[in-house]
Amino acid sequence: MVTLNRLSVADLDDSSQQLPEAAEAATPRPAFHRKKVVPKTDSRDVFLNREENLFFSLMLLIGCYLAILIPAYLPLDKVAAIRDDYQQPKDMAVLNRSASLLAGPCLPRWCLNHLKHLSCPVGLQDIPVFVQQERPEPWTLSPPLGFQGIEQHLAVALASLPQPGLPPSLKREGSCMRCVVVGSGGILHGSHLGSHIDQYDIIIRLNNAPVHGFERDVGSRTTIRLTYPEGAPHSSNEYKRTSIFAVVVFKSLDLDWVTSVITKQPLSFWSKMWFWKEVVDHIPLTPESFKIVHPEIIHKTGQVIEKYELNQRNNILPTIGATGVVMALQMCDQVSLAGFGYDMQHPEARLHYYEAIRMDTMKSQVVHDVTAEKLFLKDLVAAGVVTDLTGGV
Repeated sequence: MVTLNRLSVADLDDSSQQLPEAAEAATPRPAFHRKKVVPKTDSRDVFLNREENLFFSLMLLIGCYLAILIPAYLPLDKVAAIRDDYQQPKDMAVLNRSASLLAGPCLPRWCLNHLKHLSCPVGLQDIPVFVQQERPEPWTLSPPLGFQGIEQHLAVALASLPQPGLPPSLKREGSCMRCVVVGSGGILHGSHLGSHIDQYDIIIRLNNAPVHGFERDVGSRTTIRLTYPEGAPHSSNEYKRTSIFAVVVFKSLDLDWVTSVITKQPLSFWSKMWFWKEVVDHIPLTPESFKIVHPEIIHKTGQVIEKYELNQRNNILPTIGATGVVMALQMCDQVSLAGFGYDMQHPEARLHYYEAIRMDTMKSQVVHDVTAEKLFLKDLVAAGVVTDLTGGV
């Protein structure tokens, strides 16, 4: 009988077989992982409570609102004004035609006598120009065609106007008045019509079209600056030699702005946020210089434009330019146009006389029907009602 006293690991070579117990111990066992138990989450930990939800909704609304307004108040692409050092007028025929017209006598009631020759007869006579405090009217239409629903705002604005109606200096009783409506068209650039324009009795300018720096082409006097709050010039230089600032009202806030500018009481920050473009806080004119355009001017002008529309559309408003022409017909015996006409056949042409943007940008606007307006203006010129100095119509 042989007794095994000791077995040393050193006695085994690399190829020797392990004992069953050792082999079992050396064999790797498959690892079994326990499934991780995720504790249930209370829905109150996931969803916002009512106060938090209201707060974040308000922040989202303000963010969207600012995303819309910032491009209007802080435009990224500002077009620089162009003031070329040209020496010679680009079209002597324009100057000669204008000089010939001014050399002749003023002809009383010329416009009114020729309105009957329009191919499309319209009622463009005896339309009130400015709103008068002493003549309250039952407004049946909303802005800009009337003041229905904003009568209280109108009353406050009129109370701040010392002379709300047509000033005596613009009334044509006993005198013949010549007027020129100066548009913003690029056709004025290089025209050298400035000295001729300054000779008219009434000079109507539109929106923020500048005078300062462009006197050679557009003149230096302004009898009426016709605009709405967002279109008012920001530079105080544009109000020099200006007699009347006439406001077209599109909303109740426009009347509040008129009151604010006259009384020197600034609008609140919240009120300013509702303008689609930044408005001026101060206009260096006396309270007597401010007028509110009668909405019947807008209404009648719009009705005229509708008669010339090729495709009948709703909610198409007349431009300030067309409105200015109809306004001039109420005050003036003879009316001339300068800087009117959109030449859509030449998209590369200059749109405005004071900046570099081109004619094709007009294709993107949908508020006005410039084609219908051009037909209306052509009809006025053909009937002899108005004279087109620059030949753009």
